[in-house]
Amino acid sequence: MKDKTIQVFVTGGTFDKEYNFINGELFFKDTHLKEMFSRGRSTLDIDVKTLMMIDSLEMTTEDRQIILHNCKKTSQSRIIITHGTDTMVSTAKLIAEAELKDKTIVLTGAMVPYAFGTSSDGFFNLGAALAFAQALPRGVYISMNGRYYNWDNVKKNRQTGYFESLV
Repeated sequence: MKDKTIQVFVTGGTFDKEYNFINGELFFKDTHLKEMFSRGRSTLDIDVKTLMMIDSLEMTTEDRQIILHNCKKTSQSRIIITHGTDTMVSTAKLIAEAELKDKTIVLTGAMVPYAFGTSSDGFFNLGAALAFAQALPRGVYISMNGRYYNWDNVKKNRQTGYFESLV
C-alpha cells in the first residue's frame, strides 16, 4: 500500500443526519466522523474529507462523479466512503467500473443516524469498514452489519433493512 493513511470521504446519508426535536425532521449539519474516531479511541492515521452532505436518494450522476474524481485523485490506497444506504450500490458500481486497480475502497453507512446514540448502527459499521479497508485486497466493497460484500454481489433488502448477497 502507498502509505498507512486511510482516506475517508463523507457524502452524507443517514450516518450524519441530525434530528430536529421541534418538527421531527432529519437534517444535515456536520459530519460526526471525527467524534466517532475519537470515541472509538482509533490510533489509525485517518484523513477525513467532506465531499457533500446529502441523502443518497437525492444523489445525482454529477455527485457520483465528484466521489469518483476524489477516489482517483487521492494518493491514499485505502479509502472509506460514508454513504446513504439507498443508493450505495450504484455509487460502488460507478467506482468499480473505473477500475482503480491500486485501491481498496469500502463504502459504509447506517440505517439509524449516529446522533440517535446507542440505537445507531453507524459506529459499528464504521469500525468494521476501517478493519476491512486495511485487510481486504484491492477492489470495491460494501460493508454493513459486520459483513463485507463485493460491490457486484450485494443488495439492500428493503423488507429487513439488511444488506445481503445476491447469490
